[in-house]
Amino acid sequence: MLAKRIIPCLDVDSGRVKKGVNFNNLTDVGDPVEIAAEYQRQGADELVFLDITATNEHRKTMTQVVEQVSSQVFMPLTIGGGVSSVQDIQALLKAGADKVAINSAAVDNPDLITAGAEKFGNQCIVVAIDVSKNKSGEYIVYIHGGKTATKLNAIDWAKTAVEHGAGELLITSMDRDGTKDGFDISLYQEISQVVNVPIIASGGAGRALDFSEVFKQGNVDGALAASVFHYGELTIEEVKQAVKKEGITIR
Repeated sequence: MLAKRIIPCLDVDSGRVKKGVNFNNLTDVGDPVEIAAEYQRQGADELVFLDITATNEHRKTMTQVVEQVSSQVFMPLTIGGGVSSVQDIQALLKAGADKVAINSAAVDNPDLITAGAEKFGNQCIVVAIDVSKNKSGEYIVYIHGGKTATKLNAIDWAKTAVEHGAGELLITSMDRDGTKDGFDISLYQEISQVVNVPIIASGGAGRALDFSEVFKQGNVDGALAASVFHYGELTIEEVKQAVKKEGITIR
């Protein structure tokens, strides 16, 4: 069994880390460079950095902030936001990203996944998928920072993304985002049955036990959280100790 990963996430807007609930009501958390350095100190396995307004503001991810963060940390960095071309992927890798997350542009043009994987290796290409249930209980894909519903079934899209070359999937439950009600286990169970690449679960972490449960039941390789780490409700060390006590191999 591959060792599981504990991954904090920095949602960045206008150069500041922000956090909301269900992708709304964002509040300022702090400076991304300082926060990244703290997670480095705590022993995070990876760091995800998402420029959450880049797509809607029709601009590229702020590479200057990425460079500052990458100069402070030595763990793998996944960077996303506003990525719409192979050139964008290359610019972020050059700025210090180890992996690049693509969301809206991948939905609009799945061939971008293939082009990125062919040029840089599929281990560099993460497809981020924002998911919410509709009234009939179907998991639907959202784009543009969770503002636009598509007609795509999330399970089908996850499979398609991997077929196009995605080396990893970052799956966020919008319904659980910021609620601290626990991860949507059934979502990850369904997706893990149709893909054979690592899955990172995102949305809903509130207790250390939530991480253990999604690892045991959801068949995921990494678990991501923001609020509980940003506000000091949990530390990376506390989560890792709790997960180890459940007999789960952790990095």
